[in-house]
Amino acid sequence: MLKITIITATYNSEATLRDTMDSILRQTWQGYEYIVIDGASTDGTLDIIKEYEPKFEGKMRYISEPDRGIYDAMNKGFAMATGNVIGILNSDDFYTSVDVLQTIAGNFLLGEMDAVYADIHYVKNDDVTKTVRYYSSAIFRRPLMRFGLMPAHPSFYCSRAVYEKYGGFDTSYSIASDFENLLRLIYIHRIKTKYIKKDFVTMRVGGASTAGIRSRQMIMKEHLRALRAHGVHSNIFLLSLRYFYKLHEFVKN
Repeated sequence: MLKITIITATYNSEATLRDTMDSILRQTWQGYEYIVIDGASTDGTLDIIKEYEPKFEGKMRYISEPDRGIYDAMNKGFAMATGNVIGILNSDDFYTSVDVLQTIAGNFLLGEMDAVYADIHYVKNDDVTKTVRYYSSAIFRRPLMRFGLMPAHPSFYCSRAVYEKYGGFDTSYSIASDFENLLRLIYIHRIKTKYIKKDFVTMRVGGASTAGIRSRQMIMKEHLRALRAHGVHSNIFLLSLRYFYKLHEFVKN
């Protein structure tokens, strides 16, 4: 059976982690392993991890120790992974439906691909039934990475062999290592990808990459750095154009 590794990085995540774990436990595809990388949380996160471990019936492993940020934690998860396919489910996110892993596995079993990606949506922190933004990856094409566009990273599930060959996250990026990683895999090394028209993940607003003007400025700076590091021509004007496209993603309530 194809095995999917799901990695969750946690740090003081007690308010949302139960939703994340419950959504995994509800999945119809049982061929998975679950790895939790905790950054030495000081709240009740570790208690929740220990409470839920038996519910996974041997499919869950975890460590709790200081790290150098979320990308360092994710790399630790990559190093521990034994699945054929690896994906990341953040500790304030959860799967939108019970058949997400089933869909991923079914597509990989068809062969001839290195990675799949899909759609996600954002909800209010205080009311997860209220959608504020729908992020569709349908428009994505490789050349659009010059404009800073990429597939919704929380929906990205990739062969472990690809990560072993081309590497995980570059921890020198503070907020856009996911973009650099996808740029390296998709644009530079041209891995074979497939878009799946399905909403994979529900995300609460307010994550590191969705909060504030200063965050957007940092994203712009790090996107430019990644593009230049890989010899891909772009500039601030081209990267700014993506914000006009993203306006249509927001949902009026």
